[in-house]
Amino acid sequence: MNIRWTYVIFIGISIITLSACNRRSPVTSATFTVAATNESAVTSPAPTQTPDPPTATPIPLAAIINGEGITMDEFSEELTRFQAAIPITGTNLASDPSAIVLDELINQTLLAQSAVQNGFIVDETMLQSKIDSLETQLGGSQALENWILTHDYSSEEFEHALKRAIGAAWMRDQIIAAVPDTADQVHLRQILLPRKGQADEVYASLQTGASFTELATLYDPTTGGDLGWIPRGYLDELAIEEAAFALQPEQYSSVIETEIGYHILYLVEKDENHSLQPDAREVLQVNALQEWIGEHRNQSEIQILLP
Repeated sequence: MNIRWTYVIFIGISIITLSACNRRSPVTSATFTVAATNESAVTSPAPTQTPDPPTATPIPLAAIINGEGITMDEFSEELTRFQAAIPITGTNLASDPSAIVLDELINQTLLAQSAVQNGFIVDETMLQSKIDSLETQLGGSQALENWILTHDYSSEEFEHALKRAIGAAWMRDQIIAAVPDTADQVHLRQILLPRKGQADEVYASLQTGASFTELATLYDPTTGGDLGWIPRGYLDELAIEEAAFALQPEQYSSVIETEIGYHILYLVEKDENHSLQPDAREVLQVNALQEWIGEHRNQSEIQILLP
């Protein structure tokens, strides 16, 4: 099972600068002369009313994550970039692109915030080093500048997006690096059949003493039904995992139905501390990242402000 990291992509921050103009209302001072017999009086000028300072227009926000805002401009720009990238990647999306982009922005923000909390600060030296590295990868400063313009970033937006992405990637790496190299695993064989009646016949044969290995090789001559070593959390089908870890060595399971057919499992051996294969560890790393994000989303103050 191959899982590609696609986590930190095209996520930027719009910088909106609001300038408030200090406007003064014209003030007219009047002097009144009152005539009286044998004397005149001059009144004091009327008091000047100082106008209240103008209130800055609030920046429209798409979401607020632990007090940190994602602006509507930022969200809209990222949505545009994401939608423009879909034909290029050939992605067939079942979900709403708006929800995908907002979730990605929220997740990146949570990761970057946690990086800061864990002492990882993206300073100017680190940011410039990353920019220099990107220039090298793309073929020079002009190539990077063209990429920034092509994706409709201003230089300020790009630097802020990159800064957050660096923090999010660092935190992501801490999470996936914590996944150990070994795990509780089972070595499985299976017989997979398309019809229940056929699976029931094979199961009956096993109960009368037929060899599981011979039957598995009959139905799968290439691998003999060998699934290799499998840790918890690796398989998509929870029913298969539960049945596998409930077996003892040299035991076989009953018939298990899934979307792809009918399975009969056989436990070759088990090891509570077996080395993970690279693809299995990668799946567990993805699971760990998803669990971390789920937990932190539940623990954080997140306000969705989209209309």
